Amino acid sequence: MAPALGPDLPAPPPLYLDACATTPLAPEVWEAMERAWRESWGNPSSLHGQGLAAAEALERGRWGVAEDLGAAPEEVVWCSGGTEAIQTALLGSAATLPPGRLVISAVEHPATEAAAAVLVQRGWTVARLPVDRQGLLRLDALEPLLAPPTRLVSVIWGQSEVGSLQPLATLGDLCRERGLRLHVDAVQVLGHQPIDWSALPVDLLSGAAHKLQGPRGIGLLLVRRGLALEPLIGGAQEAGRRGGTEPVPLIAGFSAALRLCQQRLRAHGGRDPVARVRDALWRDLRGRPGLELLGPDPEDHQRRLPHHLSLLARGRGGRPLPGRALVRALARRGVACGSGSACSALGSGAGATATTGASRVLLAMGFSPEEASAGLRLSVGPWLREEDLAGVPAALAEAIAEVDAALPR
Repeated sequence: MAPALGPDLPAPPPLYLDACATTPLAPEVWEAMERAWRESWGNPSSLHGQGLAAAEALERGRWGVAEDLGAAPEEVVWCSGGTEAIQTALLGSAATLPPGRLVISAVEHPATEAAAAVLVQRGWTVARLPVDRQGLLRLDALEPLLAPPTRLVSVIWGQSEVGSLQPLATLGDLCRERGLRLHVDAVQVLGHQPIDWSALPVDLLSGAAHKLQGPRGIGLLLVRRGLALEPLIGGAQEAGRRGGTEPVPLIAGFSAALRLCQQRLRAHGGRDPVARVRDALWRDLRGRPGLELLGPDPEDHQRRLPHHLSLLARGRGGRPLPGRALVRALARRGVACGSGSACSALGSGAGATATTGASRVLLAMGFSPEEASAGLRLSVGPWLREEDLAGVPAALAEAIAEVDAALPR
């Protein structure tokens, strides 16, 4: 069962399996934030005692996150979340470069797609690198896309819908050889595997606290030293790279959450221990009639997020069952999970086609529109144990039967 999270915070449902959408605050995070609200409530730009206390807490959070990620403190830029970090990386970089071509993958987060659309309006062109049936980059198609006029590349490291982990080292080396600026959306990866920024062949990296039991409303962008970047929000804060009074308590929460993740990773040889929970669930589900795995094999630790499982459910006659209907049916049985990107608005947002509600990610992977509307995502976190999930297979079987029976023949 999940722990109590604070005096006014309810615990998540006993079977909260939607970690890729957001996560409950860890108790230690709540405590760090409460302490910051109490002791560091001043404006960190002020020169009196309250301001100096806030400034000290702000920089303590920055140094802590930098240490955990192998970065220098001055390379950490605080943002409001993953979306702002991604768009600052792309729009802020493009503003310092002559118009050219942006290369992204065909399975990007809606935040990246939105930034790409803005760049098109500013005279850039956009090319999408195709993926295979598992959502992995087609490296055989990469070489011509890295030729001029490409100036900027952005890739989602861990795909939130299907769990694929892209070959970042290979891509980064190719970009370095050609002098191309590379941004990586690490929102789903941060906290789930060790990251050594000093060794990554990457120029910009974005992350968000609420994916790792931290608070919503705070994200980060790592910016390689010496790299020019125009701010989206002007101001003197964050070395002129992001204006606005910094939210010190949220930063304290981010730092505490990341530190917890790092401790778990170190204690388990660099592998996220929640993978055991995910693997146990997959052992109970694999081979069941009507269920098809989406994305790489969970046993392939190099190519799949450790906390992620995605499925396509079929009813009688092999008909794909709508993922959102399954999510609602599972919720009625006490299981909270997801379908598609949490940042797509009910099937008509940037992550889904407007007419069918089909996932753009699954369409890019070669699935039919009907199949691309049938994705189901189960993502776990450290608040769960293997025994907590014993009832999920039966609940899923009931949900499949309910949704299948309700569909017209």
